[in-house]
Amino acid sequence: MDFMFYVIPGIIAAVALGIGYAVLGRSLQMHAAWRSGLTAEARCLRTYTSVGGGERSTTTTQHHVFEFTTPEGRTVRFDEAGGPTTVVQGDLVVVHYTAARPERATASPPRAFANVAGTAFLLGFVVLMLVFCVFFVSDLPGDGF
Repeated sequence: MDFMFYVIPGIIAAVALGIGYAVLGRSLQMHAAWRSGLTAEARCLRTYTSVGGGERSTTTTQHHVFEFTTPEGRTVRFDEAGGPTTVVQGDLVVVHYTAARPERATASPPRAFANVAGTAFLLGFVVLMLVFCVFFVSDLPGDGF
C-alpha cells in the first residue's frame, strides 16, 4: 500500500509538467508570431464556447475560428481559444503569424509583458507543485530518519 504514496505524487508531478510544457509552448508560439512582423487580415468564420469542469465549478472558454490568406496565396484556417468576446462571426481582425507555421497564428494583439508575466506565474505554480511532490515523497516514514 506504500507504493500509492509514490504513485499519486508521481501522477501529480506528471500532470504539472504537462501543463507547464503546454503553457510554455503556447507562450513561445505567440511571442514568435508577434516578433515575426508578418500580419494578415483574417475573417472570423465562427465562434463557439467549450465548457469544462465538474459539479461544483465550471469554466467556459470562447473559441474563434479565423481564416486568412498568406502573400504566397496559401489559405490558412486556425482555431484560437480565449479570444476577445467582442469579435463575432464575419468580423475582420489582424492576425500575427510566422512564415514557417502560419497555422499557429494569433489574433491577440502583442502584449509581451502580459504574456511573460502570465507564463512566469503559471510556471512558478508548476514548480511549486513539483517541490511539494518531491517533499512529500522524501518525507515518508520508513526512510530511516
